[in-house]
Amino acid sequence: MVVLLTGASGFIGRQLATALAAARHRVVCAVRHPERHTDPRFEYVAADFTRDFDQRDWMPRLAGIDIVINAVGIIRESGQQSFESIHVRAPIALFSAAAQSRVRLIVQISALGADEHAVSRYHLSKKQADDFLAGLDIPSVIVQPSLVYGPGGTSARMFTTLASLPLIALPGAGTQQVQPVHLDDLISAILALLREPVEQDMRHGVRFSLVGARPISLRGFLATLRAAMAMGPARFIATPMPLVRLGARLGAMLPHGLLDVETLGMLERGNTASAAQMTALLGRPPRAISEFVPAQEAASLCMHAKLNWLLPLLRVSIALVWIVTGIVSLGLYPVSESYALLARVGITGMLAPLMLYGAALMDLAFGVAILLLKKRRWLWLAQIAVIVFFTVVISLRLPEFWLHPYGPLLKNLPMLAAIWLLLELEER
Repeated sequence: MVVLLTGASGFIGRQLATALAAARHRVVCAVRHPERHTDPRFEYVAADFTRDFDQRDWMPRLAGIDIVINAVGIIRESGQQSFESIHVRAPIALFSAAAQSRVRLIVQISALGADEHAVSRYHLSKKQADDFLAGLDIPSVIVQPSLVYGPGGTSARMFTTLASLPLIALPGAGTQQVQPVHLDDLISAILALLREPVEQDMRHGVRFSLVGARPISLRGFLATLRAAMAMGPARFIATPMPLVRLGARLGAMLPHGLLDVETLGMLERGNTASAAQMTALLGRPPRAISEFVPAQEAASLCMHAKLNWLLPLLRVSIALVWIVTGIVSLGLYPVSESYALLARVGITGMLAPLMLYGAALMDLAFGVAILLLKKRRWLWLAQIAVIVFFTVVISLRLPEFWLHPYGPLLKNLPMLAAIWLLLELEER
């Protein structure tokens, strides 16, 4: 069959496109920039969920299409990507056009919790599109996955990182209920719906809860993930909920933060359902959390999970070294002694204050740039060059600092090694 897949470049969409092609479907991927995609297994058409709000925008794309699968979704609004546009207006236009084109089936990938008890804007916007689709006179199914775990997923990265911490801070006691489903099981369930559609009289907007094997507390989920990564026993600390809610309000101010007031509310509500539908589609129980991480991948995943928090910690530490050094050089350290040291390396007169305060401002600039810039490769190279330069100059003019009991020059060696590590990983 010919499948139009929206959201084909997303976390679920990428895996679903691959699985559809492997199942010998002809896959037409609706993406914002088709020219950037060259995979020969797929065809590409241009589509933009931030502006394609009229069914006439979609009609040409549906010529010859048998099945429409909508896998577009956002968890946080950003710029033109609003819940109203991404979850409501564009999908409704797509569904209306698909109904007019009389496609054989529409599959809407929604979210568990997009029901009559929904409160968050995320769930309410998903529900609005779901209800519209269910009201159309056309075969359709609405799949509602719980938290999806899989390689490359934002939530998987977040939870494996949390599970790898030496001390894991929980919201409250961590009793919030989740029921994560593995990405592979989710994809298999969707393919099963395409192979064996539900009964004709049940195909108009029937909802499927696609969840993991059983509900589990957030604390239990993180402990199980940690064990799957072959790490030691988890150590937890309960964070008072007022502090968690304060953190959620602050997180809403960060452009790429995952925790905000609404996501915390969704977590507190719980994200669970019966696994009966999932089991029926798969012909077996869904994968247990303890099986999410293959044994042969445990060591690699553990290393990457640790790097997710160790590297930011290292970056912030190096930034603080530069910032504090700059502040100290601007006057906390006696200026007369700074001038005396500069004189010993041959810098005197008007050049001395220029060198002292210029170097201090450069240190401050390095520190601030590390914290603010996203692309830092040139920044690491500049720091390496500066440290090497000053190390050579001091070694030639003040060699006794190599034997200083506090090791001011020796400490440049681990500093250089740390910056080099960040340079290599930045380049990768």
